[in-house]
Amino acid sequence: MDLVFLSKYYKFFISGTGITLFISFFGVILGVVLGVLLSLMKMSKKPILRMPSVAYIEIVRGTPLLVQLFIIYIGLPKVTGIPFPDISLAIIAVAFNSAAYVAEIIRAGIQSIDKGQMEAARSLGMPHSMAMRFIIIPQAFKNILPALGNEFIVLVKESAIVSVIGIHDLMYNADTVRGISFKPFAPLIIVAIIYFVITFSLSKLVNMLERRLSAGDSSI
Repeated sequence: MDLVFLSKYYKFFISGTGITLFISFFGVILGVVLGVLLSLMKMSKKPILRMPSVAYIEIVRGTPLLVQLFIIYIGLPKVTGIPFPDISLAIIAVAFNSAAYVAEIIRAGIQSIDKGQMEAARSLGMPHSMAMRFIIIPQAFKNILPALGNEFIVLVKESAIVSVIGIHDLMYNADTVRGISFKPFAPLIIVAIIYFVITFSLSKLVNMLERRLSAGDSSI
C-alpha cells in the first residue's frame, strides 16, 4: 500500500482526530450528567418523573443515532431560533444518545448497591438526596466504571457519523483526502488504524483505573 500521500495530507488526519476526540469527550461528559438525572428520574416513585424518563430512554435506544443527529441538526435551531455551531449540534446529538445508555448503566449500578447502605444512611438522619449523593452514587460509579469506559469507546467509534452533517472529524477528513489524492482505499486504512489506537488505548486506561480501584478496595 502506497503511503507517500501521508507526508502531504497527514494534517487532515491529525485535525480530524482532534475533532473526533473533542466531540466524544464532551459528548460523554454531558451524557453522564444527563444519564445520572434520567436514572434517578426512572427510579423515582413519582410517575410525573418516571414516565418521561422511561419514554426518553426507550425512544432514544429504539431509534438510530443518524436519525437523532438529523432531528437535532435541523430541528433544534428551528425550534429555539438559535444558530448553533455545527459542532455544538453534533455534541448535543451524541450526548443525548449516550445519556439513554448511560442512564441504564447507572440505574443498574445504583440498584447493585446493598439496600442496607441507604437504610443505614437514613437511620443516621441523612435525607434521601444526601444519601444518594455521598453514599450510593460514589459506590455505584466505582462498580459501573468498566461499562462507562466501554460506552466512551463505543461513542468514539459512533461519532464518525457526524461527518454526514459536514463536521470535519476523522472520517470527513479521510473522505476529503480520498477525493483530492485519488486514493479511495489507503486513507480508510489509516483511519481504521487511528480508531484502533484510540480505542485500544482507552480500553487499557480503563482497565488500569479499574485495577487501581480494586486494589484500593482490597487494602481497606
